[in-house]
Amino acid sequence: MIRSIFGYMTCALLLCLASVTLAAKDAAWTSTWTSAWTAAPDSAGPALHAQTVRQIVRVGSAGSSLRIRLSNAYGTGQVTIGPVHVAMHAHASAIREGSDRPVTFAGQPTLTLAKGADALSDPVALPVGALEELAVSLYVPGHIAASTLHSSGMQSAYLTESGDATAAPVFATSEVSSSRFFLTDVEVAAAAPARVLVAMGDSITDGVGSTQDRSARWPDALAARLQAAHRQDDQTLPPIAVIDAGIAGNRLLHDEAGPYVGPSGLSRLERDALDKPGVHWLLLLEGITDITAGSVLPTPADNVSAQQIIDGMRTVIARAHAKGIKVWGATLLPFGGAEWPFHSSAGEAKRVTVNAWIRDGGAFDAVIDFDQVARDPAHPDRIRPAFDSGDHIHLNDAGYQALAASIDLRLFARDR
Repeated sequence: MIRSIFGYMTCALLLCLASVTLAAKDAAWTSTWTSAWTAAPDSAGPALHAQTVRQIVRVGSAGSSLRIRLSNAYGTGQVTIGPVHVAMHAHASAIREGSDRPVTFAGQPTLTLAKGADALSDPVALPVGALEELAVSLYVPGHIAASTLHSSGMQSAYLTESGDATAAPVFATSEVSSSRFFLTDVEVAAAAPARVLVAMGDSITDGVGSTQDRSARWPDALAARLQAAHRQDDQTLPPIAVIDAGIAGNRLLHDEAGPYVGPSGLSRLERDALDKPGVHWLLLLEGITDITAGSVLPTPADNVSAQQIIDGMRTVIARAHAKGIKVWGATLLPFGGAEWPFHSSAGEAKRVTVNAWIRDGGAFDAVIDFDQVARDPAHPDRIRPAFDSGDHIHLNDAGYQALAASIDLRLFARDR
């Protein structure tokens, strides 16, 4: 009798262990950490002293939990951050009631980052839907001489005058900034087979000229199209997140100098694109700032040729292909009418040469002809008046919407 009971108990234990093992395997198969939002750090920001920063991000994929990355890339020394909280965004600086969650790093509520370092948080049990907005609040308890920014956030960040307000339902009074502070990534535990497209480029991709707080950049509009298409026919398109790795004033070949911002596209390629979890496609729209630098900066090395830009694009393609990532090349938009010396006849000739190679060189896995969409048929070196934000370089909301609408979604289905 004892032996029989022992046998039943052994069988039950084995069945329980098998169930746990299968459940663990099933969980690993059905969800994976996927990049859902990014903002590439590009410059040093203002000093902070015992202040809370709340910033709003729109995530590209749904997930059962999330984690965030903070960076001290441009700090002058170590920085301590914490507490940190994340919640669902309501409006302005307000968060949704009951959604606030503390964020920890290696189990601790505060994080100390060495100069140049970054860190990924522990998972936070906060389910989020695709294209929903989060409010990420972080407190800097001491004094720091320089924060780390993504300069052109095109989204309001709210800063208290002093004190820890990370769990506050709303900021009663606050300063407002259009930059991102310390926050570089949001990842979600997304249902397989979620995939990611990284949009990498300069101010056109960063959304300069679009309406503040409207998520009106072209990568935002593309994300909305993809989500709508997935909901209509999820057998054709898997869930696809679009993350925006644009930096206003960024160049493909050279690092920051004068008005040109951030590490070059080539030097930041892995950090901001290829090493993001879940990346399957890279859409490259970069090179126009390399062209304008030849007229703006006095250093001869900054006056690059069309062939140098083409060679830089070839390098991007090779490095991405080595990691199994498809690369789509977008043609460079016109910038005629921009104030001299940004636009010149020599610069226009380079743009035409680079665009001809993008279209006909056969190096990219697909070509996205943004130039054809944006240019004025009557003046091909200029942006259509209906799409011009007013500076003859950047687009308005309608222009960015048109860029996103021009991308054939069958490209995503083809590369499944």
